[in-house]
Amino acid sequence: MAEAYIIDAVRTPRGVGKPGKGALSHLHPQHLAATVLKAIKERNNLDTSTIDDIVWSTSSQNGKQGGDLGRMSALAAGYDISASGTTLDRFCGGGITSVNLAAASVMSGMEDCVIAGGTEMMSYAAAFAAEQANAGIPPRLMGSGNAALDVLHPQSHQGVCGDAIASMEGISREELDALALTSQERAARAIRQGRFDKSLVTVYNEDGTVALDHEEFPRPETTAEGLASLKPAFTGLADFDIGGTTFRKQINRRYPDLEIQHFHHAGNSSGVVDGAAALLIVSEGYAKANGLKPRARIVAYANQGDDPTLMLNAPVPAAKKVLAKAGLTKEDIDVWEINEAFAVVAEKFIRDLELDRDKVNINGGAMALGHPIGATGSILIGTALDELERSGGRYGLITMCAAGGMAPAVIIERLD
Repeated sequence: MAEAYIIDAVRTPRGVGKPGKGALSHLHPQHLAATVLKAIKERNNLDTSTIDDIVWSTSSQNGKQGGDLGRMSALAAGYDISASGTTLDRFCGGGITSVNLAAASVMSGMEDCVIAGGTEMMSYAAAFAAEQANAGIPPRLMGSGNAALDVLHPQSHQGVCGDAIASMEGISREELDALALTSQERAARAIRQGRFDKSLVTVYNEDGTVALDHEEFPRPETTAEGLASLKPAFTGLADFDIGGTTFRKQINRRYPDLEIQHFHHAGNSSGVVDGAAALLIVSEGYAKANGLKPRARIVAYANQGDDPTLMLNAPVPAAKKVLAKAGLTKEDIDVWEINEAFAVVAEKFIRDLELDRDKVNINGGAMALGHPIGATGSILIGTALDELERSGGRYGLITMCAAGGMAPAVIIERLD
């Protein structure tokens, strides 16, 4: 099997994902994606007529974020018309899946140069949802729409699932808040020390002025006392009527003895942000022919499903699966990136795998930096690569939970 090499990884800063308030919220999603695609092209002197495909991830594919964002953003970035593009949706996991599919096409020998990445403008998704609500269109729930299937595998809201898992695992509010504080502290250190600078690209407005050149979401002033003062966010939502049932009832249908307590809030849940990321993945022959120096190789990737009712527990089995595929053990991994969708996801991941906390989310995570759904996985792969290069580590493992009870995972190896 051929090797798939990572040549470069770029991303935008993450802007606050609130309509009219975040620094990126006025921009078109194609503009954000085109920003990272242009950066990949310019930083690597890339002849875009040699690109075989662009594999993109966007979760909320509605309105401006619909219509194959991968292809349309490439055209907006000035790519040659021969550079094809496609857009996928694996909910939160799409940004890893886009990279894995790009790597697979190169490893199969069918393609030699693929760009992978993702975009999510949560500010636009929120505005679109508001427009739909004002028009009297009910929100899309996570259920399948098939009554028989929903009885077999009832699904709930991610935040309520996070609270349910914490209740089930006996993880306290104080422990979740402690992890959230660590995330803020590590992100602040990373920003202060310039650990994100290699991958970060400035987003410009249409008139050439700077829209955003730094992370907008982090709250370095966060304290344990401040986190403790925040009210749980999903108490009311758990009991909100969703067509004759509630999210709490959906979970209790599968787990009747579970008493769901509420622990998660804005401070220990992932931030709502806008962002985009892209990675350049090529074959060995393409790299040599074009004078490109690989920074890492894709060692192995895997996909894993788990209980859709609890939704967030697939990262642990996904990590075990990809380690087995790579022939590695957890002791071989120098950098772990587990998306902090909610504090319980990362906390349970660390506990179940008995990991060294100093190797997990070394530069903070989504609780501090935000989670632009379809782009996050691609961002995390670039973050892991930058950290491996900074620290001299060899292997990085990146995984994340996704709605529907799924988790993609990938292991990369830093190259000298």
